[in-house]
Amino acid sequence: MLNAAFTAAADAEIAQLKADRVYKRLNHLESPQGARVRMEGRGEVIVLSSNNYLGLANHPTVVDAGVDALRQYGAGTASVRFICGTFALHRVLERELAELAGTPAALSYVSAWNANEAFTPTHAGPDDMVISDELNHASIIDSIRLAKSITKCRSAVYKHSDMDDLKAKLEGSRDARRRFIWTDGVFSMEGSIAKLPEILELAREFDAVVIMDDSHATGVLGATGRGTAEHFGVIGEVDVITSTLGKALGGAAGGYVAGAESVVDLLTQRSRPQLFSNALPPTVAASSLAAVRVLRAEPERVTRLRENANWFRGAIREAGFAPLEGETPIVPIIVGETALAIQMSELLLDQGVFVTGFGFPVVPKGEARVRCQVSADHTRDDLEQVVRAFQVAGKKAGLLK
Repeated sequence: MLNAAFTAAADAEIAQLKADRVYKRLNHLESPQGARVRMEGRGEVIVLSSNNYLGLANHPTVVDAGVDALRQYGAGTASVRFICGTFALHRVLERELAELAGTPAALSYVSAWNANEAFTPTHAGPDDMVISDELNHASIIDSIRLAKSITKCRSAVYKHSDMDDLKAKLEGSRDARRRFIWTDGVFSMEGSIAKLPEILELAREFDAVVIMDDSHATGVLGATGRGTAEHFGVIGEVDVITSTLGKALGGAAGGYVAGAESVVDLLTQRSRPQLFSNALPPTVAASSLAAVRVLRAEPERVTRLRENANWFRGAIREAGFAPLEGETPIVPIIVGETALAIQMSELLLDQGVFVTGFGFPVVPKGEARVRCQVSADHTRDDLEQVVRAFQVAGKKAGLLK
């Protein structure tokens, strides 16, 4: 028998979300992820909400690799890694992910969230200090919270990309056995890039360990898409890089931690998401491996992505909007209130453009935004149509005159 009071409370919360016009409605796609997709009830729409930065989610080579792996290895691993869930394919994928990151080793997880969640509780102990950028991804925040609960490590938060504040936090933790600096490479809601060279300089000064989540930079930043470290010319200088297989690298699922052999091996030995979750499915591992190889073979995709992002940022500004400054394909347009961001996304969808509005608690109150994400597969015609749709929607929402 259902608990009636519990269900009634949930019903009331949902009703309030709808009344406040902040309820999130799911849109169902009927075709593979791409620059344009078929949406149930809408027909063809242009997607400007996807993390499919390089257009690899439906690349024939990537898809075929997953199909071939399905036939060779089956649908899943049916086990965790240390029992019988490690396939030869995992070793090949992890070797090439390490090469991409510029580290000696890498370890895959079923999600990038799990990869981040695994790291801090495994490596940060009761005498350690973990210092985190205030705009880091929720998975990093939860990883640190979990470590504080399990290992009793200490933590501090520095103001976003404020190196003076980071230095002060490092100064104040000289009594710690070790200091860890956690940062995103690209901050997903801002589109801004971490000040990695300055972070590394402070890390050397204070003998700190740098961990960087490069999920929105892998396949995106750098001349060949190797991420934030390549963007700044410091490949091989970051202690630990975590990233995802669910964005530019095919967009399926999965994540990884890349670092020194022993650092990665300790995750194999001790990290709970590795010890108690099934291994990455072989279909996903094979597709991700193929995506890495396409990235290396076709660096022009990264160039095209950058050109598209630069053009769109300029065009949307000329159309009367004020996107946040940046160098990435994430182009956020601040509108203020959550209800207005959701209204804009609905008005844009009426114009055949699928872009998502974000509000609290994903971003701070009063800083709701429409986050545009450009792909290498968008044509100039696609992007011009998007700009026109923004002008129509902006006038209806009262953002433009």
